[in-house]
Amino acid sequence: MNQGPFSRIIWVVLDSVGIGAMPDFADYFDEPGSDTLGNIARLRPLHLPNLASKGLGNIKPLEGIGPVAEPAGAYGRCALASPGKDTTTGHWEMVGIHLDKPFPLFPDGFPPEVMDAFHERISRGSLGNKPASGTEIMAELGEEHMRTGSPIVYTSADSVFQIAAHEEVIPLWELYKMCEAARDILRGKFEVGRVIARPFIGSPGQFQRTTNRRDYAVPPPQGMLLDQLQAAKVKVSSVGKIIDIFLGRGITEYEKTKSNADGMAKTLDALDHLDRGLVFTNLVDFDSLFGHRNDVEGYAKALEEADRWLPSLDAKLREDDLVILTADHGCDPTTKSTDHSREYVPLLVYGPRARRDVDLEIRASLSDIGQTVADNFGANPIPNGTSFLSQIL
Repeated sequence: MNQGPFSRIIWVVLDSVGIGAMPDFADYFDEPGSDTLGNIARLRPLHLPNLASKGLGNIKPLEGIGPVAEPAGAYGRCALASPGKDTTTGHWEMVGIHLDKPFPLFPDGFPPEVMDAFHERISRGSLGNKPASGTEIMAELGEEHMRTGSPIVYTSADSVFQIAAHEEVIPLWELYKMCEAARDILRGKFEVGRVIARPFIGSPGQFQRTTNRRDYAVPPPQGMLLDQLQAAKVKVSSVGKIIDIFLGRGITEYEKTKSNADGMAKTLDALDHLDRGLVFTNLVDFDSLFGHRNDVEGYAKALEEADRWLPSLDAKLREDDLVILTADHGCDPTTKSTDHSREYVPLLVYGPRARRDVDLEIRASLSDIGQTVADNFGANPIPNGTSFLSQIL
């Protein structure tokens, strides 16, 4: 086990916080000008002094978040090398996996051969089977679901098979069994990136999701970063949905989260229990609560909440700690679309021992981050990516 320059790395994924459209955005049916951070800053002044001090405004001009003369860290942005603009694609690329083709989408719902097999496995029919917003389809079909006991199946612009059910109609254990059945059915050309349990409670007109969501991802190929860290005996503490995205592979301990605030608190707690290794956090509210609902004000407030948290994180850092802040894709709440957007993602890297004011420029892949983590901990290289470790020392 080699000791790298940084004994702990705190890697925080600000889910969907993109920083401008990639050149191929039109191939993904995005609206021209998608820019999650840029457009929010243009429409609603953002107070992000701590992110700005790390170099956020040095990555590219952002209204009200200008470049600082001496940013406290290294800054840049990452392109997505894989085809796609979803959670699984982005997170897989971070750990070294590049997709040859995107996960399949179902803009017209799932075909009879999928749904018939699903109905046979769960011994009942279903409702929906169409692309929809989760909150909207709950409002539309929730009452019928409560009357019939049939689960609500829906998808989105992402490669997902989502099953919504009222917790008092279909118990959690049964909903999870339905998801396992769907995951088993969705193979080959139907292999979606994730099957997602979407439990909710309440009465018609007042339905609300619970925090008992569960994701069933496709198993990632062997050799990705978390496999290599495990082989090198490097501890990994995950916070949020990281455990689900990677099916627990290579993860030593984990904490699920109920909100961004919960995720930020649990990230700090993880540092109290980790002497050496990786804390890998996903803060999902940007995407799930605000991006997909085109809630500009909510998104802006969530960004400011994360910014206010950074001093608490910085106060926990030891001399040989490193922080990496990035995202997995975009989800611009200012456009008409409620889908993800094909955007570059920000990259901010800092720590007491790390070099300051380093322009990491445009990285060719999110895998550069994973390769840097592997390089630092002396693990075997991951399949893709170029380490920038030497640039920050």
